[in-house]
Amino acid sequence: MERLQHIRSLIIDMDGVLWRGKRPMEGLTDFFDFLRRHEIRFILATNNASRSRDDYVAQLACFGVTVHPEEVLPSCDATALYLQRIASPGARVLVIGEQALRAALTEAGFQVVDEEHADFVVVGFDWGLTYEKLARAARAIWNGARFIGTNPDPVWPGEDELYPGNGATLAFLERATEVSPTVVGKPELLMFQIALERMRAAPETTAVIGDQLPTDILGGKRAGLLTILVLSGATTPEGLAESPIQPDLVFADIRALTTAWEETLRARPSRSSEA
Repeated sequence: MERLQHIRSLIIDMDGVLWRGKRPMEGLTDFFDFLRRHEIRFILATNNASRSRDDYVAQLACFGVTVHPEEVLPSCDATALYLQRIASPGARVLVIGEQALRAALTEAGFQVVDEEHADFVVVGFDWGLTYEKLARAARAIWNGARFIGTNPDPVWPGEDELYPGNGATLAFLERATEVSPTVVGKPELLMFQIALERMRAAPETTAVIGDQLPTDILGGKRAGLLTILVLSGATTPEGLAESPIQPDLVFADIRALTTAWEETLRARPSRSSEA
C-alpha cells in the first residue's frame, strides 16, 4: 500500500472500472475529486474501439465528472496512430467496427472501404457483426491485407452480464485465415506508451487501474507499472485466485481504492518529521 504514496499518474480503464453498462460505480465523483485534489494526472485508456473520446467525455459529464478529450484514449484512436506509423497515407482499410473506429481512421488520412481489395483489415467490436462481414475480412486477409486488431478482450462487462468481446472475433478470423493479428490495445505496450507520453510520466510513478487480468494487469506489468485490479468488472475473486497473472493491489471497486489511498496519504510522514 505504501507504493500508492509515490504514484503521480494513472492509466485508468473505464468499462468495469468507472461504470458497468449505463450505471456509474459508487464513489465515481469522489474518485475524480481525489485525483484532482492531489494533482494526480490520468489517462482514461480503454480497449473499447466503438466509442470516441467525445462520447466518453459526454458520458462522464452525465455522471457529474468533467474530463478533457486529451485525457481519454480509446483504442480506435490508438489504432489510427499505429497505422500512421506503419502505413502509407491514403492506404485502403477494410473495417469491422463501429462508427468511432471508422471516423478515427478517416481522420488519420486512410480510405475506409468495404471491399476485399484492401491494404489492411482492422477489426474492432461491432454490434452489427455478421457472417458476411467476417467472410469479407477473411477474403481480404487471404488476398494479402495486413490483419490488425484494436484489442484482444475476450469479454466485456455489460450492466448485469458479460458479453463476448473483440477477442472472440479476432479468434474466428485467425482460425479461418491462419494469420495472427497485430493487436494495438492492452496488453500490448503501444497504448501504455502513448498514455505515458501524453502525461509526460515515468513508469515508476505511474499505476494502471483495470478490471481484466489478461489486458489491464498483464499490460501494466509489461510496461513496468504498479498494477491495481478492481473486482467490479470482468474478474471474479475465483478467477483471480486461479490466474497466473496477479496484480500488485486488489480492491473491490474505486470507492474502496479511494478510501485506502486517502488513508495511506494521511499516514505518510510529514517532511518536518522526516527531517
